[in-house]
Amino acid sequence: MANILEQAVKIRRIWWAFRQARVLLTANNYRVFDCLKKPSSAMAVAKKINTDLRATRILLDALTGLGFIKKQDDRYQNTNIATRFLVLDSPHYQGHIIRHAETLWQNWSGLDEIVKTGKPYRRAHNHEAFILGMHDLASLKVGKVIRAIGLKGVHTALDLGGGPGTYSIEMARKGVKVTLFDRPETVKIAKRVIKNSKSANINFIQGDFIHDDIGKGYDLIFASQILHANSKKDNIMLLKKCKKVLNKNGRMVIQEFKISKDLTQPPNGALFSVNMLVNTEGGRCYSPDEMKKWLKKIGLKDIKEKSIDDSALISAIK
Repeated sequence: MANILEQAVKIRRIWWAFRQARVLLTANNYRVFDCLKKPSSAMAVAKKINTDLRATRILLDALTGLGFIKKQDDRYQNTNIATRFLVLDSPHYQGHIIRHAETLWQNWSGLDEIVKTGKPYRRAHNHEAFILGMHDLASLKVGKVIRAIGLKGVHTALDLGGGPGTYSIEMARKGVKVTLFDRPETVKIAKRVIKNSKSANINFIQGDFIHDDIGKGYDLIFASQILHANSKKDNIMLLKKCKKVLNKNGRMVIQEFKISKDLTQPPNGALFSVNMLVNTEGGRCYSPDEMKKWLKKIGLKDIKEKSIDDSALISAIK
């Protein structure tokens, strides 16, 4: 009987988990944590964010239960985790990626229809939240990733699908001449991020990397978290294009989320494939073995794999 109850509880944790996600998304939407740098009453918070008092108090109590804020008498204040990650002026702010999750919430709600049709369900879109959210995530590990790649002998680099420019900034700080390639609407955001970082030595090419010219003469091409948005066919075509524009002995480095050969583990990898099902025509998570086969197929050599947190780094040499 105990085993049956444990199994039922496990299932319940999964289907009931949306509650805590929704509470955090809503709190982030209203910038609640910016109001709680100092102890404040529910009434003060409600007035500041223009919300209903009863609803605000219940939301704050739930956030307290989740450990994001603490409550003493009728006053609420951020805990350390909220101060570090959920307040806008924090260097480790994660609010942009949580705003992106709000978009995903709406699109994932069409999963029933997606499974029937096989077509994406992009009913909501917030490009700025997505790109700045990528900066939120990359900022937490950029130093570790660039160290793992190694920049010895690298004078020119292409940050392919470079998004907000987080990796471009780090490489430029190491003396590399970097070209960031992405779509015009993304480059516009990247220029703002890069300007705020006071980084130099970064150039830009705007376009669609599947169809457009990506430049040439690179010692390193870094493709971080872009292959999962494309079909296998498009990825192989893109890698062939990258090989052509690498210098002799130049390197191709891919960063992608970890997933097992059978595409089931870790659960976050398999769930990210669902995210690509929701949002793309042909994308999913690809295993390191799949990506290594592509690199071998196009004639790159010395193929290696490294593990960085939740990601795999696959490198190869021309």
